[in-house]
Amino acid sequence: MFCFQCEQTAKGEGCTKLGVCGKQPETAVLQDLLIYAMKGLSQVAVEGRRKGVIDDAVNKLSSEAIFSTLTNVDFDSDRFVTLIRDVVTQREALKKKVRSAGGNTDFGDGPANFSPAASKEEMIAQGEKVGVKSDPSIDPDVLGLRELLIYGLKGVAAYADHALILGQKDDAVYAFIHEALAATLDKGLGVNDFVKRVLKCGEVNLRAMELLDAGNTGTFGHPVPTAVPLGHKKGKAILISGHDLKDLDTLLRQTQGKGISVYTHGEMLPCHGYPKLKKYPHFYGHYGTAWQNQAKEFDAFPGAVLMTTNCIQKPRDSYKDRIFTTGLVGWPGVTHVSNGDFSPVIQKALELPGFAEDSETKSVMVGFARNAVLGVAGKVIEAVKNKAIRHFFLVGGCDGAKPGRDYYTRFVEQVPNDCIVLTLACGKFRFFDKDLGNIGGIPRLLDIGQCNDAYSAIQIASALAGAFNCGVNDLPLSMILSWYEQKAVAILLTLLHLGIKNIRLGPSLPAVITPNVLKVLVENFNIMPISTPEQDLKAILG
Repeated sequence: MFCFQCEQTAKGEGCTKLGVCGKQPETAVLQDLLIYAMKGLSQVAVEGRRKGVIDDAVNKLSSEAIFSTLTNVDFDSDRFVTLIRDVVTQREALKKKVRSAGGNTDFGDGPANFSPAASKEEMIAQGEKVGVKSDPSIDPDVLGLRELLIYGLKGVAAYADHALILGQKDDAVYAFIHEALAATLDKGLGVNDFVKRVLKCGEVNLRAMELLDAGNTGTFGHPVPTAVPLGHKKGKAILISGHDLKDLDTLLRQTQGKGISVYTHGEMLPCHGYPKLKKYPHFYGHYGTAWQNQAKEFDAFPGAVLMTTNCIQKPRDSYKDRIFTTGLVGWPGVTHVSNGDFSPVIQKALELPGFAEDSETKSVMVGFARNAVLGVAGKVIEAVKNKAIRHFFLVGGCDGAKPGRDYYTRFVEQVPNDCIVLTLACGKFRFFDKDLGNIGGIPRLLDIGQCNDAYSAIQIASALAGAFNCGVNDLPLSMILSWYEQKAVAILLTLLHLGIKNIRLGPSLPAVITPNVLKVLVENFNIMPISTPEQDLKAILG
């Protein structure tokens, strides 16, 4: 295996024996083979669009298949065998439609004519021939940019899949996914060609996030500022983690009247701000943080645990029997539920003891998405003009288990009292419960939401720039970002597409970025690695 798609990859270079995330070599290789198969399907889909042939089933499978290879989603190798065969089946069916429309389906040897072997073991052997390092002749800069594009596409596919679940879609998003994957097979493309496609990926990701935002707010309402208890109530309990709002809504409906309290974990915390989710009286509060303590938190939770979408560490045997997954999430030995039927989760929660007593602790505020923040924009603008607010810091992104991520906690703790911290995604769990006070009634720590809500952060920045009649880069705003997986890569590409400069990124830069590519990013965007909180704050504020 060779995998360097996440921030925690071994030695900052690549996992070659076992994924730091817990991914087994056979799973990694089958993921490579699935991406290879998707490149073949993409070639056919591109030709199909030339002839007016667009297949919604192909689009749906494409986002699901690519999303499934994102870090911390699916670790069940048997499911990848099925996905690979499904992709090839869809590819052959699409070929027939394209030929009927007068299109060319003669792609020669390669992924468009790839046939999966009969057994998983033989498919693993096929996958070993098409991995990241399968072509030793490729220029390292081209390889890095090609993989950066693929990782950006994995993020786009994740957002497109989330959006489609809520009925939002745009064929332009799927068209780019197919065009870009097909382009990775073109050996005539050089560094400049891939730089353009990488930035285009950022543009398309903005559209995918817009669709997801429309799905979330159109279905559940715009988030409103809400206090969320960090304690718990006596009684039966279910903990839901991940990102999927629809799964949460379904779970809340199915647990009504059953004497079970539902708690969020990790990136589900912002869900408490959505009006149509807040209405459930048994939707109580938040339990735990995110990555750094996940295994301990799940082990200590006295009820059932439901994982949606991604962000799952390798489950301990001590709680495997009470953890359930949904959607694309999969681990060997963990029960997967489908078709929105959470009765196995509910039954397990009823069997388990739940919390023995009430525990009342402090609460945290959520719900500061774009509508809430822009609703008090006048107050914010006036505070900036009066110098009550000196600077804004967007401190957000992914969490992870690797040492060095305490930088973000220390940074937020040292932000001066006349500055405001905006935050989103699971990186905030390093400091989400800090009491930073307020400036003229405006909280100094504003939780914008999930990583999926980066669209809200962009809209807030754009609106403030419009109000001050300047560009986003001219605002008293600095972005201090952490990354772990490919949705963060896609968001970074979106920021670069928008021309955002001076981003500080950590804990380390992506392994796919070669020195030459980094030079381009520095020259064009002044992107830089984090250093220390003290040095970075001094450099920003003077």
